[in-house]
Amino acid sequence: MKQHEYFSVEDDAVKRNRKYCPRCGNSFLANHKNRLTCGKCTYVEFLKG
Repeated sequence: MKQHEYFSVEDDAVKRNRKYCPRCGNSFLANHKNRLTCGKCTYVEFLKG
């Protein structure tokens, strides 16, 4: 996993660049063209537009 893509440091604080899964809570959502998905529990959020 490339951690530098998932986290960044701003003003001495760690910021998450991607959303966590609301169902699992401990995995990131993968960015697809029209949706965000969790590979662990198959949760899907469709993007608008």
